[in-house]
Amino acid sequence: MKQVRLTEVFVELADTLVDDFDLLDFLHGLTEKCVEVLGVAAAGLLLTDERDRLQLVAASTERTRLLELFQLQTEQGPCVDCFRTGEPVSVADLSATDRWPHFTEAAAEVGFASVHALPMRLRAEVIGALNLFHVEPHVLDEETRRVGQALADVATVGLLQQRAIRHRDSLTEQLQTALNSRILIEQAKGVLAERLGLDVDVAFMRIRTEARTRNLRLADLARDIVEGGGQAALAVSGDASP
Repeated sequence: MKQVRLTEVFVELADTLVDDFDLLDFLHGLTEKCVEVLGVAAAGLLLTDERDRLQLVAASTERTRLLELFQLQTEQGPCVDCFRTGEPVSVADLSATDRWPHFTEAAAEVGFASVHALPMRLRAEVIGALNLFHVEPHVLDEETRRVGQALADVATVGLLQQRAIRHRDSLTEQLQTALNSRILIEQAKGVLAERLGLDVDVAFMRIRTEARTRNLRLADLARDIVEGGGQAALAVSGDASP
């Protein structure tokens, strides 16, 4: 039964291409699934933002959320080290280490005695870290560590896939905007050339010069010319009445 559920979890984590994909729900679900299938008390997830700064994105409990925020504020803790090195960090008994004194104290205050951090990594790219907590000193056995890392890896692939899709969509939107602007400019060149009896290339030079003089975007001035017709064309020529 456990093996069946584990398979289901991996399928759920891999399904990030659906139209109604909800990133925050996906990330929160990852922390909950870690608690369910790994037998840990709690899980937290830190990921990099567009500036490559670690941010708290999900936690299975409120006390975990507060501890993760404290870790970010102090820039000290297993998840921070895991992200920086790209390697797992495992401490079976926090009371037996002086590695992160402030974090250890804060963890004890919220009832955690053991922590294990797994990198969210694909090849050389590290985008965050997954923290697993126990309320008692606990050694993470090899099988559980491997399953935990596999969960982190599958989620990482899904997240990077979503980032690539958003980047692609952004580029597509920018390209479409550029194409739409280009159409406006071509139309404005035609209007100006017709109204003023100019060569089309000369008309374009007039539009560029006027846009720079008036500190306008080419597309905005072109839209004025197309929508304003003759009066806008005369304004560009300098012959419009004040």
